[in-house]
Amino acid sequence: DLLYAPRACNTPKRKEKLKSHHVTPLNKGLGFQKGGKFPYARVWIPDVEEVWKSAELTKDYRQGDGVLQLQLEDGKELEYKLDPKTNNLPHLRNPDILVGENDLTALSYLHEPAVLHNLKVRFIDSKLIYTYCGIVLVAINPYETLPIYGTDIINAYSGQNMGDMDPHIFAVAEEAYKQMARDERNQSIIVSGESGAGKTVSAKYAMRYFATVSGSASEANVEEKVLASNPIMESIGNAKTTRNDNSSRFGKYIEIGFDKKYRIIGANMRTYLLEKSRVVFQADEERNYHIFYQLCASAHLPEFKALKLGKADDFHYTKQGRNPVIDGVDDAKEMSTTRNAFTLLGVNESYQLGLFQILASILHLGNVEVKDRDSDSSIIPPNNGHLSVFCELMGVTYQDMSHWLCHKKLKTATETYIKPIPKLQAINARDALAKHIYAKLFNWIVDHVNKALHSTVKQHSFIGVLDIYGFETFEINSFEQFCINYANEKLQQQFNMHVFKLEQEEYMKEQIPWTLIDFYDNQPCINLIEAKMGILDLLDEECKMPKGSDDSWAQKLYNTHLKTCALFEKPRMSNKAFIIQHFADKVEYQCDGFLEKNKDTVNEEQIHVLKASKFDLLVELFQDEEKATSPTGAALATGGRTRLSVKPGKNKAGQASKEHKKTVGLQFRNSLQLLMETLNATTPHYVRCIKPNDYKYAFTFDPKRAVQQLRACGVLETIRISAAGFPSRWTYQEFFSRYRVLMKQKDVLTDKKMTCKNVLEKLVQDPDKYQFGKTKIFFRAGQVAYLEKLRADKLRAACIRIQKTIRCWLARKKYLRMKHAATTIQRYVRGYQARCLAKFLRRTRAAIIIQKYQRMYVQRTCYKRKQAAALVMQCILRAYMARQLYKLLREHKAIIIQKMVRGWLARQWYKRTLEAIVYLQCCIRRMRAKRELKKLKIEARSVEHFKKLNIGMENKIMQLQRRIDDQNKENRVISERLNSLEVSHAAESERLRVELTRLRGAEEDAKNNANKVTSLLEELERLRKDLQNTRKEKKAIEDWAQTYQDEMEKMISELKEQNHLLKNEKNDLNRLIKEQSQQWTEKMQRALKEETQQLENDLNEERSRYQNLLTEHLRLEEKYDDLKEEITLAVNVPKPGHRRKDSTHSSNESEYTYNSEFAESEEGTRGGEDVSKAILDMSLFLKLQKRVSELEQEKQSLQNELDRREEQFQRARARDDEEHKKARSAELEYESLKRQELESENKKLKHDLNEMRQSLRGSAEAGSAAPGSPAYTVLLDQLNASNEELEVRKEEVLILRSQLVSQKEAMQHKATMTEPLPYIEDVQKLTDAKEISQAYMGLKETNRLLESQLQAQRRSHENEVEVLRGELQSVKEENNRQQQLLAQNLQLPPEARIEASLQHEITRLTNENLDLMEQLEKQDKTVRKLKKQLKVFAKKINDLEGGQMDVSPGQTADEPVHPVNIPRREKDFQGMLEYKKEDELKLVKNLILELKPRGVAVNLIPGLPAYILFMCLRHADYINDDQKVRSLLTSAINSIKKILKKRGDDFETVSFWLSNTCRFLHCLKQYSGDEQFMKHNTPKQNDHCLSNFDLAEYRQVLSDLAIQIYQQLIKCMENILQPMIVSGMLEHETIQGVSGVKPTGLRKRTSSIADEGTYTLDSIIRQLNSFHSIMCQHGTDPELIKQVVKQQFYVIGAVTLNNLLLRKDMCSWSKGMQIRYNVSQLEEWLRDKNLMTCGAKETLEPLIQAAQLLQVKKKTDEDAEAICSMCNSLSTAQIVKVLNLYTPVNAFEERVSVLFIRTIQVCFITQPYNSSCAF
Repeated sequence: DLLYAPRACNTPKRKEKLKSHHVTPLNKGLGFQKGGKFPYARVWIPDVEEVWKSAELTKDYRQGDGVLQLQLEDGKELEYKLDPKTNNLPHLRNPDILVGENDLTALSYLHEPAVLHNLKVRFIDSKLIYTYCGIVLVAINPYETLPIYGTDIINAYSGQNMGDMDPHIFAVAEEAYKQMARDERNQSIIVSGESGAGKTVSAKYAMRYFATVSGSASEANVEEKVLASNPIMESIGNAKTTRNDNSSRFGKYIEIGFDKKYRIIGANMRTYLLEKSRVVFQADEERNYHIFYQLCASAHLPEFKALKLGKADDFHYTKQGRNPVIDGVDDAKEMSTTRNAFTLLGVNESYQLGLFQILASILHLGNVEVKDRDSDSSIIPPNNGHLSVFCELMGVTYQDMSHWLCHKKLKTATETYIKPIPKLQAINARDALAKHIYAKLFNWIVDHVNKALHSTVKQHSFIGVLDIYGFETFEINSFEQFCINYANEKLQQQFNMHVFKLEQEEYMKEQIPWTLIDFYDNQPCINLIEAKMGILDLLDEECKMPKGSDDSWAQKLYNTHLKTCALFEKPRMSNKAFIIQHFADKVEYQCDGFLEKNKDTVNEEQIHVLKASKFDLLVELFQDEEKATSPTGAALATGGRTRLSVKPGKNKAGQASKEHKKTVGLQFRNSLQLLMETLNATTPHYVRCIKPNDYKYAFTFDPKRAVQQLRACGVLETIRISAAGFPSRWTYQEFFSRYRVLMKQKDVLTDKKMTCKNVLEKLVQDPDKYQFGKTKIFFRAGQVAYLEKLRADKLRAACIRIQKTIRCWLARKKYLRMKHAATTIQRYVRGYQARCLAKFLRRTRAAIIIQKYQRMYVQRTCYKRKQAAALVMQCILRAYMARQLYKLLREHKAIIIQKMVRGWLARQWYKRTLEAIVYLQCCIRRMRAKRELKKLKIEARSVEHFKKLNIGMENKIMQLQRRIDDQNKENRVISERLNSLEVSHAAESERLRVELTRLRGAEEDAKNNANKVTSLLEELERLRKDLQNTRKEKKAIEDWAQTYQDEMEKMISELKEQNHLLKNEKNDLNRLIKEQSQQWTEKMQRALKEETQQLENDLNEERSRYQNLLTEHLRLEEKYDDLKEEITLAVNVPKPGHRRKDSTHSSNESEYTYNSEFAESEEGTRGGEDVSKAILDMSLFLKLQKRVSELEQEKQSLQNELDRREEQFQRARARDDEEHKKARSAELEYESLKRQELESENKKLKHDLNEMRQSLRGSAEAGSAAPGSPAYTVLLDQLNASNEELEVRKEEVLILRSQLVSQKEAMQHKATMTEPLPYIEDVQKLTDAKEISQAYMGLKETNRLLESQLQAQRRSHENEVEVLRGELQSVKEENNRQQQLLAQNLQLPPEARIEASLQHEITRLTNENLDLMEQLEKQDKTVRKLKKQLKVFAKKINDLEGGQMDVSPGQTADEPVHPVNIPRREKDFQGMLEYKKEDELKLVKNLILELKPRGVAVNLIPGLPAYILFMCLRHADYINDDQKVRSLLTSAINSIKKILKKRGDDFETVSFWLSNTCRFLHCLKQYSGDEQFMKHNTPKQNDHCLSNFDLAEYRQVLSDLAIQIYQQLIKCMENILQPMIVSGMLEHETIQGVSGVKPTGLRKRTSSIADEGTYTLDSIIRQLNSFHSIMCQHGTDPELIKQVVKQQFYVIGAVTLNNLLLRKDMCSWSKGMQIRYNVSQLEEWLRDKNLMTCGAKETLEPLIQAAQLLQVKKKTDEDAEAICSMCNSLSTAQIVKVLNLYTPVNAFEERVSVLFIRTIQVCFITQPYNSSCAF
């Protein structure tokens, strides 16, 4: 059964995915085999034993195949049949590199088999028990103690992000603690699972983490009390079951409270549904609660003697399970732990003994024997020992208790009856009393635990840990399982809603479109249980009935829900059970006992007896009975929240009775509702515990049990919700880093987001398979596997190409070497051969000449001898041949005669034999014929024989007759069809098909008619009479039938031939039509292409015209600028004589639209009007000024219009750039829009472009764009319009040019107009000189004043505009930056907003600090420079002072003074510094407290404070003032401690005072009596030694202080380096592209890309440089520097190696390369600093060996030996851990086999290469 198969895995989209992801569906797999062969796809198929089994396809899957050919991993072949209804395909396997992931959501294929396999690989192969599944931590119980919970592991996880470390319960606890502090929101950790899955242990470790990390806020050690509550609750609430030795039989929710500083201040516990029935009954192999066995094991103690206990086998309540001992558990020791815990929680010894007294009395009560008095009554024998002990311990009377154990009181309206009860009811009443007492005791303990954990400090926040039972189903399920499963339904609903909410928030945050995910909602099941008229409601109603029973309640359930609710079912074979379909499975509940357990009744008279007890603790337990809602109310509802009062409360009897009637189901529902409200008000964190097997075997995995629990705990529902959306998520940088190999160089853009989008569109054709978010890319299930396959293929191809090239290079190198060697050898060999040949030729020629003559003589002689011999031989031979020929001819003739004779004899014998055989055959055949004739005669006389023959013949005759008729009809129809075929070829094939169908129907009718037996029986008599006629006609009919059959067969064959011809003709016609359509298509495409080319050519021409026009425009602008400069120069050149300066030129220097009409008016004024009137006309001046302002406004408007056009042009160009990427047709629109935006109105162009788009779309749909089409016409119209616009623009340019020319002429005309001579002539025409002068001066003053005002206003305006523009730009930038930050912060979750704002503030402050530091450095440089100058000047002054001499009276002041050098006497310095006692505080303040280390290190000598202190100390010793010495040393030491306490986290300060403290200590040792130092002193240094005091004690104090400062320096250094190490050494990719990024899940790890704020290796090296330079500046001893560097490298190596051992994702071959490279960089740093001999390199040896271990081969035994010899600095556990964690990142890597790891372990056992580890 494929879980969620219809929804998650076998949809049509998935089948399409199978096609798109592989070359052939379900072939070409996701990995590679060793031989380089592509395997087929690997799938999961259901299996009975293993649940899911892996298989590989051996044959391609095609659409429609019903069977898959598979091969299992063991080599077995298998045919897997697909479901014909759904045709669902099996699940695909994930690639090998994804197997073993920390987070199940990182798997590409998310389904049940992938989850199960991943958990199994991690648990069995890697020994990892924790795995993330989104927000859920899956914990598998190893049934073995693991060393992963120590304090060092807690410290390693403290402060780390949840995704940065391997899965762990500590990671979940740290995440909850961090979110509580960051979000100011309460947290909850929900731990659930089956009994034995490890819930209690997980909850215990979570609380231990909180207690260790947070500490307590007071001196009361609250965290120890919180942990101490665990053994108490385990002893009274846990028991051994068949599934678990320490099973929690109640649910608990512990709230751990924190104050504002997030330190533990207290805790509170709530419990749920204590299993009280275990007190009185245990199944086989189970135990009662641990506390009873602990009591029995401690019965020998003196304080327990009064309890009269014995062994556990002596008591009925502890021996029913028949297994009272748990292997490996000492109950007596556990009892001691429990008592210590009670003491720690404040429960004194008397209360403890009282608790144990009540528990012992329960055991004795169970041994009370009840006997039958008669059938309706029972009795307890008098003087029952156990009952006596019970009464003694409980402080009650024996008579009352024995009486009410066997009787009960019945109350009516008027009277009260006491009725005896039978034995069975008495035993039940005894057990009910025991359960009730234990429940009250349990509540009391919980309440006192809560009181002990309660704090008076106000609780700021809390983290709740819920340890609650998981889904349960047994063979017999009762009320307890019903309540447990009801609680799990509620928790599952809350879990589903939370998971769905997180998924939705992620999609909304990334702003990607998505549809609502259909997830399973179990609200109907919850309504079935808790709604009105639900199961609990009907149960409570039945409990209120006087005669209510389980059977009647079951019938009510059937009547109410059987037909109305699909989740409720009735078993077939039972009327006392019902079935509920829960979210995990169907569960059948037995109704027996539901009512009794829901009522939870106890005899009230027994309670009254207990209340009357003399035992104070017992009375305290029952004094709030009237207030309690039920005997188990506190345990069910609030647990420890039940309040105890000293005085018994007086409540109304009616109210108490009413509340007392609350049932267990109602109380459990109320408490569960309260729990859900608490969980909903917190941020939940989920831990799902899985039990791997039922036999408690260590690291043994049972797939069946695991799958049941995975289905029940909601893990698969999380997987299904993730798989329904986009489970795989990558940031753009991670995607780019991982799949950079799939991109071409041209695809890589500066914008990584756009690059990823372009590449994905090419790689994955279906856009539904991925979505682009703001910061991440979301992928559907299976897409990452597909991309990994593409990446592996690309890497394989690249590897092959590299191998090919390298092998080619090597082969060519080898070939060239061989060729060179062969050439050399050939040269020498050929020379030798040539010499030999020459020698041979000379000898041969001489030999030939000799041989010629010798052979001639020999041949002549031989010839003569042969000739003579031949003649003799010829004679003899010829005689011999003649004789032989004679003999041959004689023998040949005799043989011919023999042949003829023998042949005649053989023929004669054959004839005789043949005649005899023929005669014999005739005789035999005659005999057989006679016999046959005799038989036939006998048969002919038999009537039956004739009947049989006639019946067969009659049937055949009738069939033939009907067939003949049918065939005649068919013949006519066929002839008609032939005629119709001749008329139309097209319809013939269809008609033949119809006729064939009809013929088949007719044939079937004929067959059916032949079966009519009735007609045949009627014709039987007639056939008998006509038998003789039938025999005569038989032959004729058979002949005719045979002839007809032959004709029909011939006709059918002809029809088939005609049909075949028709088909051929049809195929020819189809082929002809297809060819014609293809020709038309090609023709239309060519035409369209030609038209497109023509349009592009036209467009290019228009573009060139536009460029020419633009060039012309620019040239005109330049010319205009030149003209304007000329005009300005012409205006500013001063003219001789007295003339008037035109105000328009001074006030408007940038005027470019000056009108020629104004020049003409000026000319007319000069020629025709009077000059005096022009000067006196002030209105003309004002008009001119107004004109100037108008021209300026016009200029501004034109400038604004030009800016607007340029902005439109830029926007159009950007928009067209985007449209150009979409289609080629958009290019024309882009070019047209670019031209039209500059030349015509925007609205008109948009309208034209829309028309053109529509026309082009229409033409594209029509398939042609020939001339005359609408698209072509619109395009031509657009081009014509653009040409017209260009012509208009050309005309405007010409007009502008003419205006510029006219303006130049007008300016020249103005210049000539203002010459002196015409002006004087015009002035002479004036009558009054005084008026002329006054008017001129007034006009001049006015003009100057206006001009100055205008210029001032312009300058001020321009300055203000510039200032405002600068301020506006800065404000805009700041506003944009703030808006970006605000937008980013709003997109972040609340916890990330605070971090972002803090990060922003830190960045700002850092920038300011850097600026200030730069300024400070500049000032320091300036100060140093000035000091140098001051020293030079001081030297010059000293020289001048030394060179002064007295001036004699006879010298004048002008005579030069010659300097005379006067030698100075050298002083013998004592090296002391005198100070006053009252100045000691100032000295210490200035020298220690307020001294800045940087200033001393930069400007003064290192160790200056130490030297000054020592000089002061020598002076105090010199004057023999011991008090001054003591005071100075004490003040100095205390001040150093004070400054280190104040600034102990500043490395510079700590390093400075470490250096000075050591310097001061060395001075004391050298000058105060240390022999090792003093033996190296010079005599002068010995003279300076202290003479009065021995400071050995102070030297020891200073030595201790130096050690303390050194430790503080190391701690400070560790705090600075710690955040950098993991990021820089492990996570950051120093060698980019080597490792890539593996697919991840929901728990994203820290990115390996160096973003802002991410530490890299360079950051570490810079920090090391900073440390080293600071210590060198402070003058620290070289040996001390070496020690500090060694400690630094030790910390780097230790932290890196520890994180490597805790992070599975870091254990890969590529990461090993990164680590080795990083280590080499650190070694290079040591070489640069000359620190290779300090031992720092050796501290990195374990890290180096771990990196080498990741890179070496790990297959054979030789590899294991090499690893054992190489890794001598690592322990066996560390090596095995690294090998277990080794994870391939690429498909070429292989995992380490379990066999190899075992080989390593054996190798270390037999040959222990290393004895200890480094860290």
